[in-house]
Amino acid sequence: MIEVVEAGGWGLLAGSALLLGAGAGYAWRLPHWLVASVMAFGAGVLLSAVSFELVGEAYEQSGLTPAVLGTAAGAALYTAGNIALARQGARHRKRSGPRRQPSESQQAGSGMALALGALLDGVPESAVIGVGLDGGGSVSLVTVAAVFISNIPEGLSSSAGMREAGRGRGYVFGVWSAIAGACTVSAVLGYAVVGDMSPLVTAYVTAVAAGAILAMIADTMIPEAFEDTHLASGLVTTSGFLLSFALSHR
Repeated sequence: MIEVVEAGGWGLLAGSALLLGAGAGYAWRLPHWLVASVMAFGAGVLLSAVSFELVGEAYEQSGLTPAVLGTAAGAALYTAGNIALARQGARHRKRSGPRRQPSESQQAGSGMALALGALLDGVPESAVIGVGLDGGGSVSLVTVAAVFISNIPEGLSSSAGMREAGRGRGYVFGVWSAIAGACTVSAVLGYAVVGDMSPLVTAYVTAVAAGAILAMIADTMIPEAFEDTHLASGLVTTSGFLLSFALSHR
């Protein structure tokens, strides 16, 4: 029981960063280059975590086949869900530029699509935290740090875009509070359901989460990080990558 509570606590901690970012993005009109730079840093952090902590861990657990097939399956599942939600108005859910996100008057139902898109983005990250905790804690602690760091720019950019689209404070913080709660539940389920399964199944689940996260980075974070921004974005992304790499090899 203590371990389940611990898993939920780590998931909540990682998810709470979304609220921190949302508060900053909604309260202040930050320059787009700054928002994009923070997003680039978060993308670098997650790219490193996916490479060294998730896909690498799946490979070490059960070999190349689960790592490759699971990652491909996770990317395919995420892409299918993302396409469906994009058609409902959630395509630019992490964009902070003016009118990137449609308002409800421009596209009915886009508010719900944005919320579901945020859920789609957050669940794989949190589930793998719970799975990692069952393996001894070292992997999960690095993943928690990576997810926490990357969640701040995700919440910041998305909430800024929601504000520009005319969505109110109640909607913005309601969405991110719900997602933080979903992150908690996802981490608990990752620990309680997957943690007792065989190493092969755990490897597949870890790789599926990695594929979903990798597709999310490419579809939603990198566009915000690099479009219409300064030429140092690549350096900022590399800085995030190296920070996460250092955490995983401390």
